Amino acid sequence: MKQNHTTLRIILGDQLNARHSWFKTKNNDTLYVIAEMHQEANYVKHHGQKICAFFKAMEKFAHALNGAGHSALHLTLDDTKPYGDFIELATHLCQKYSITELQYQQPDEYRLSQQLTKLHNIKNVTTTIADTEHFLLNQTDADKWIKKDKHNTMEAFYRKMRKRYNLLMDGDKPLGGKWNYDQNNRQKLKPDDLKDIPKPLTFAEDVSDIIIRLNKHNIAYIGNVTEHLIWPTSRKESLTLLAHFCEVCFPLFGTFQDAMTENHKHQWSLYHSRISFSLNSKMLHPKEVINTAIDAFNQNKNIDIAQVEGFVRQILGWREYIRAVYWVNMPSYAQKNALEANNPLPEYFWDGKTKMNCMKHAIDQSLDTAYAHHIQRLMVTGNFSLIAGINPDEVDAWYLGIYIDAIEWVEMPNTRGMSLYADGGLVATKPYASSGNYINKMSDYCKSCHYKVQKKETDDACPFNSLYWGFLHKNRTKLVSNPRISMMLANFEKQDKAKQDATLKRSQWCIDNLHAL
Repeated sequence: MKQNHTTLRIILGDQLNARHSWFKTKNNDTLYVIAEMHQEANYVKHHGQKICAFFKAMEKFAHALNGAGHSALHLTLDDTKPYGDFIELATHLCQKYSITELQYQQPDEYRLSQQLTKLHNIKNVTTTIADTEHFLLNQTDADKWIKKDKHNTMEAFYRKMRKRYNLLMDGDKPLGGKWNYDQNNRQKLKPDDLKDIPKPLTFAEDVSDIIIRLNKHNIAYIGNVTEHLIWPTSRKESLTLLAHFCEVCFPLFGTFQDAMTENHKHQWSLYHSRISFSLNSKMLHPKEVINTAIDAFNQNKNIDIAQVEGFVRQILGWREYIRAVYWVNMPSYAQKNALEANNPLPEYFWDGKTKMNCMKHAIDQSLDTAYAHHIQRLMVTGNFSLIAGINPDEVDAWYLGIYIDAIEWVEMPNTRGMSLYADGGLVATKPYASSGNYINKMSDYCKSCHYKVQKKETDDACPFNSLYWGFLHKNRTKLVSNPRISMMLANFEKQDKAKQDATLKRSQWCIDNLHAL
């Protein structure tokens, strides 16, 4: 490694964008640094697979830069142990390599954005910020699309983005005549459907050296970790996974995107693309993913408009919308708790030891794979956390730690906003609270559950049923003006008073005994 450079460029673990303009030219005076940092491994308790995936992807990215003729320095936990944060590390490197110019890309997390502003204080070094060149809506333009502390409809945002990028459009009209085909994409898996669920494409990256480092440095992590990682850790592998999705899973992606089952060995993956880690680490660009999906739609008559529109909406609509909500409303968004929820997160979120079958499956899957699809996150673990009144800070920390694709900009608005309604409706038009009936509708979990989904007030009643009505009753004054909730409240209040009281008594018992459910 050359000992003297004039420019130092810092690449964070979620900035693995090989197409960034930084890399268009080679300059021996520029040193790229990709560092495993103790602060990033420890700021929440992460899933071990998540840490391994990021660290291995960072290592491969540094190796690829060197192979392409750049000068890249990959630092492990062994190398960075003496440095408390990026500022200390960068200061040391600037001195060691006689750096006069320091450059970094705008971080996507508020906490890192705030921390890295201190890089501008390093003496005798000029510091500049570059865009990550990843998102379709620039961070500086977010407040032109999303209003702070106001509800901004995702559907309106999505339609404007469709028009702006001319995606799935027929002139100025949506292709197929409708903007949204979500109602076509809500089917439950029937027994005959199970035989066709495809085997997921997985990888077998050796991460034994990373596991050794994590243990050596006493990095606490959660979940099941093996020496061979199933997730893509390079752009090539990410493109392979995307191609597999388009060829194998896409024709039934939307149809069963909300479905859940316990009766198939590939139940954890179903027809989902599982490219969110590749996207959020920037190994894949959202526009190339969207274009690839639309090309597949145009070439494969088995992929209908409902499938491709649903997929594009998740990336062009929801992903960009959530990021805009995050940046426009931070830092106050991180403290929002509109429903004043303060119950502790039960221990079974960490070990899956619960009698609620749906929760057990969602949590076990998350611990096993560092992954769960959006309905498991929203309508099982998220829904339970909402109706059980779990403290949003604890729920945030769990979601941020356990999922391989979780970075605060995407995790927090999805969790604190969509799942918990803690933002008071900035994201969701109503609390996504549901009884066990929804889970029974979209899965086969309830058939073998310890609890009875048909009951709500007895000792064997499904906790989701009891907690749902208790949640609505407790938050009545805050929710009664919401037209999507008032009808349910009215229905409950028309019930026999004795039945109401029994349901609320059961709900309170569940709250008092959350850890035993």
